Amino acid sequence: MCIAVLAWQAHPRWQLVVAANRDEYHARPAAPLARWDDGSGIIAGQDLTGGGTWLGVQEAGRLVLITNFRVARYPEPGRASRGALVTGLLTGSDPEKVPLAPYNPFNLFCADVSGARFLSNYPEDERGLLMPGVHGLSNGSFHLPWPKTRVLSAAMQAWLESEAEDPTALFDPLADEVPIEIDQQGPEPRLSGVFIRDAVYGTRCSTVVAIDRAGVGVMIERRFDAGGAACGESEVGFGWGAQ
Repeated sequence: MCIAVLAWQAHPRWQLVVAANRDEYHARPAAPLARWDDGSGIIAGQDLTGGGTWLGVQEAGRLVLITNFRVARYPEPGRASRGALVTGLLTGSDPEKVPLAPYNPFNLFCADVSGARFLSNYPEDERGLLMPGVHGLSNGSFHLPWPKTRVLSAAMQAWLESEAEDPTALFDPLADEVPIEIDQQGPEPRLSGVFIRDAVYGTRCSTVVAIDRAGVGVMIERRFDAGGAACGESEVGFGWGAQ
């Protein structure tokens, strides 16, 4: 389970803002947010099992985030790593041409200086441009957002309509553990909140990215242990689209 909301060209000051939670098994190892030292120019956390990432920025001017799409009988073992799809896009793969079928079901946002796009491979390959505004993803259909996605999207919209000066204010809605009443869409009640506190599988980190009209950006990651307590924070500033 994961949830992410992206505000694209929706505010006079901010060209791009993201608020996201990564939900994963606590036993799956991950490296904290940092500039990768492999020459890729990627700024992201890293999944140390698959080697890729779930949300990252490339300073040349691209941001990519992915969520899995919950579908019966998936994930299938042996399929290509979805995290590798993210790193490939961050390092230059063309979102209009990159193959989507080899991966387990996913939803993906890719934003760069030319525009923002939505990609998915379930129930069939889909690629579409995002209009200016607030867009949310969780683990179901992009076109039928889950209640928790609508809640976080509304929080992003409220922040944009306020003074929108401090992006760290978006960590408050990301920390919301209140179970949300589900309709035809949505996970089981224990996973219905924006923040999931569970000793085995829960919210591992919350991330906020904010990039202003001058291309000055910041990415902040707050990490949580198996009890849901804060256990670390990283912040990386960057210039976006300057190369």
